[in-house]
Amino acid sequence: MANSYKQLEIYTLSLELFYKLHPVSLKLPKYELYELGSQIRRSADSVNSNIVEGYGRRRYKADFLKFLVFAHSSNDETLNHIEKLIFLYPEVMKDHLYLREQYNILGGKINLFIKYVETSWKS
Repeated sequence: MANSYKQLEIYTLSLELFYKLHPVSLKLPKYELYELGSQIRRSADSVNSNIVEGYGRRRYKADFLKFLVFAHSSNDETLNHIEKLIFLYPEVMKDHLYLREQYNILGGKINLFIKYVETSWKS
């Protein structure tokens, strides 16, 4: 059992990916910085923030699960934005295609953690 959200693998991976994605989003054309760029930054941040907020409510299993589901949904949203960036701005994304794979891995890990909390978490 983790004594802090900082010990959760999904937390550390989501924060690491946010730090990698953020500067990539700032390389978008100026007109896209506050559109798709802002959306992807917010969704990537939301993955991490929902894990933290859910962990803070871990005493209430249903709340914990709700925020983990939010984190998973934000992860899916981030993947969707990455797909858009790959299509619309391949010159920006050419060295960052690994982000799609890493966010897919993170989504799987969040899903497994949700199943763990559903079956084994003691409130």
